[in-house]
Amino acid sequence: MARIDKLKEEIGWLKVIFAILIATDISLIAWLVENYGKAHPILFLFGLIGAILIIFVSIWINNIAYQKINKLEEL
Repeated sequence: MARIDKLKEEIGWLKVIFAILIATDISLIAWLVENYGKAHPILFLFGLIGAILIIFVSIWINNIAYQKINKLEEL
């Protein structure tokens, strides 16, 4: 497989992972907003920590994808 094809496949997988993370984060944030007063405080705290963690992982995945896109320009 050519290097450019490999980079395109990696970018495709990163897009899938990014989309799953964003959908999960949106759902988790919606749950947090909906259950703000009803949820057990520890469960709410874990949900909040999870949402923040998913945001940082999404940013990290996005940066990796942009690095790979920049490598495509070099080829």
